[in-house]
Amino acid sequence: MVKITQIYVLKKYRLHLVFDDGVEKIIDFKHFIGEDPLTKQLSDQNFFRQVKIYDNGRGIYWTNGYDVCPDNLRYHLKSVETHVNKLLQKFLQTA
Repeated sequence: MVKITQIYVLKKYRLHLVFDDGVEKIIDFKHFIGEDPLTKQLSDQNFFRQVKIYDNGRGIYWTNGYDVCPDNLRYHLKSVETHVNKLLQKFLQTA
């Protein structure tokens, strides 16, 4: 079972996640924000920044009860294309 070991809150509702298998991803959470009472709160940047990792690493959560499992974040969601990601991919291809 994959676990999240670190999380960094970035600008524009993005999270940089580090998993215990060494994979790092930047996930854009704008698409998770809706009009329902649970996800609408995520649109408040101060609230969004309060994201936490469960003690066992098996997900991330906010204090309103909204959470996402690490398997979904690791295996089913694509990482956002960033300049750093592109450079890393180039480096890995030449190594």
